[in-house]
Amino acid sequence: MLTAILLGFLFAIFLVFTGKFFRGKFAVISSLIPISLFAYFLSFISQISNGEIITQKINWIPSFGVNLSFRLDGLALLFALMITGVGSLVFLYTSAYLKGHKYLDRFYGYLSLFMAAMLGLVLSDNLMSMFIFWELTSITSFFLIGFNNDSKASRKSALTALGITGIGGLLLLGGAVLLGYMTGTYEISEMLSQTDLIQSHPYYALAVILIFAAAFTKSAQFPFHFWLPGAMKAPTPVSTYLHSATMVKAGVYLLFRLSPVLGGSELWHTTLIVFGAITMLYSAIHILFRTDLKGILAYSTISALGILVFLIGIGTQAALIAAAVFIIVHALYKASLFLITGIIDHETKTRDITKLAGLRKVLMPVAIAGFIAALISGGVPPTLGFVGKDLIYEATLGSQYAIILTALAVITKILLFYGGFVAGVKPFTGKLPQKFEKIHMPSPLMWIPPLLMVILGLVFGLLPSLIESAFAKPITQVMFENPENFQLKLWHGFNTVLGLSAVTIIIGTVMYFIVKPTYAKENFIQKLDFIAPKDLMLKGSTAFEKFGKLWTNFFQNGYLRDYVGIVVAVIIGLISFLLLPNFQLRLDYSSLEDVTVYEIAIILMMFAAIVFTVFTNSRLAAVASMGIVGFSFSLLFLFYSAPDLAMTQFSVDTLTVILFVLVLYKLPKYLKMTKRKSRMKHGALAVVFGSLMTLLVLSVLQEPKNNEITKYYAENAYKLAHGKNIVNVILVDFRGIDTMIEISVLIVAALGVFGLLKLRLRPKDKIK
Repeated sequence: MLTAILLGFLFAIFLVFTGKFFRGKFAVISSLIPISLFAYFLSFISQISNGEIITQKINWIPSFGVNLSFRLDGLALLFALMITGVGSLVFLYTSAYLKGHKYLDRFYGYLSLFMAAMLGLVLSDNLMSMFIFWELTSITSFFLIGFNNDSKASRKSALTALGITGIGGLLLLGGAVLLGYMTGTYEISEMLSQTDLIQSHPYYALAVILIFAAAFTKSAQFPFHFWLPGAMKAPTPVSTYLHSATMVKAGVYLLFRLSPVLGGSELWHTTLIVFGAITMLYSAIHILFRTDLKGILAYSTISALGILVFLIGIGTQAALIAAAVFIIVHALYKASLFLITGIIDHETKTRDITKLAGLRKVLMPVAIAGFIAALISGGVPPTLGFVGKDLIYEATLGSQYAIILTALAVITKILLFYGGFVAGVKPFTGKLPQKFEKIHMPSPLMWIPPLLMVILGLVFGLLPSLIESAFAKPITQVMFENPENFQLKLWHGFNTVLGLSAVTIIIGTVMYFIVKPTYAKENFIQKLDFIAPKDLMLKGSTAFEKFGKLWTNFFQNGYLRDYVGIVVAVIIGLISFLLLPNFQLRLDYSSLEDVTVYEIAIILMMFAAIVFTVFTNSRLAAVASMGIVGFSFSLLFLFYSAPDLAMTQFSVDTLTVILFVLVLYKLPKYLKMTKRKSRMKHGALAVVFGSLMTLLVLSVLQEPKNNEITKYYAENAYKLAHGKNIVNVILVDFRGIDTMIEISVLIVAALGVFGLLKLRLRPKDKIK
């Protein structure tokens, strides 16, 4: 599994950095990677169908419980096949759709990076590694959505998607940390045995809310749904891949995967049902008001995602089976409709549904694919969509609030039926406009992929047992300890579900012939944008940006003294909060008897030098007096039998004084650059900070000594490092890496200073 993920990443990096040399010459060959990965995961179907779970674990940061743990079970296999299968067809489609594009290979690189990140996400058994792949999908989708970077709309849509999903990633990290704290592990498989502990924990509600927020932002649930229609500015292959089979389903996958761990509570089920219901109905209604084919598909995608969240919220075995089947249904028909939309846009240069008609006469294979995709979308027998729709109705009828939930599901499916037929049938019916008569069939690489997917939708509908054994039953074994036996069928006889299905098809068909997309309807819905979540969040982001500017202008004002003052003030606050409440000073005055007159004289000399440094008007005098402070410390080290420290201090202070003198002697006379009030404020900060440091040192001296580390170094300095000076051995051997990094920092700083000293402005006549 790790090999498959690494293969995707390495291939992507290769294309990103070398694509400019190929210029699309090997575009079709690039498709061999996802096809190979699809075949690789396809080979596991028999094992997974027999109840096997394949795991792989590589220790990464074991001390923190963060490992590269991968788990291939029924749920992971479904998503892995969907990612690589749809990805393979999208790769082939892209080779013709973007043929001749100068950045085609770079596009393939981004697409491969995204595919590898999605595979890592769905295969991860460790929440922390899942979070890393989660963030990688957000970053790579940003590159894909903004691929047409010369378009302002594309750049804005990419930033919006990155912002919303990025916030969700941060919340996922918070939820993962909380779950790790509650259970002592980040392994999802290990959390399954601690569900009672998790749900009784005080932080359970907070963890669930964080996971919900992460999933809702990624899977475009209300009120975070608005980024997905904007992402339609991306090229059609991106829209197809991200919004039918991969990115937007990552949140659904997260809820699916954590349902056995966090599910079972009223908070879990009620929240998912409510938000899922609002999302699926709200977005389905929007379909009625859209005239752009991609816009129709975008809102139908959001509605479908709402149905999946809604079903996971119901949480019964019937509901989760329905969700699993509907994931496949949605991937097949939505990917097909997106690719068909891309063909229409590619050939006619428009996606306006009010201008498209009669294209069956010039694009017959595409029309056949569109018609079958519409049937799958509408749940018409004998397609897999019919099986999926019946399963949804069975799940709602068996739920607690059967009438309400079933009514919501039926209304949503009617609207989705309408949307599917508008997108898949309407462009091909009616009279062909004269301007489209010269349209020719595109490359077979463009129309074969959608045709293959809809054929699969027919095959799986006629033989639902294929889905049952390969995915449905293995998923129930993952979700439930003792799953009930079930059987997927195309025909269940005359019952309530069949009646609801007939109502859906009849009303949806009537709506298709009666309700016509118009600009007036679209303008009407756009006028309601002032109450839309998108507008509210944009206003919130604008307000936050203004606050950020005020905050930055206040704290980042360009004065180094203010920056240092702020840092010192924060440190004072933290130390005071931690130290002073329980601080007790116990001084042993008897130790003062050992203080000599020499030590007192040195302390007085240091004090005098500090006062002189503060109040002198000469830079050189201030530097010299600071050198006196350093030399006084050297004398103290000598008195306490530390000649090596004394020599080090002496050398450093001598070098510092010389450097300061070399730098400062050419500067103008010392000036008072600050007002008296500012100097008094900084002086007060210095006095308070120094006093707190003194109290901190005194409190440390009162603590009992632990000589274990000292004893270890004393015993092993000569034995292991062959050195008699313990301090030198610690610096060079025991903490050699630390010392090397410190030296590296000094070298970098020295190079920076050297570069600044060498920098010279060109003569004015040469400056352009």
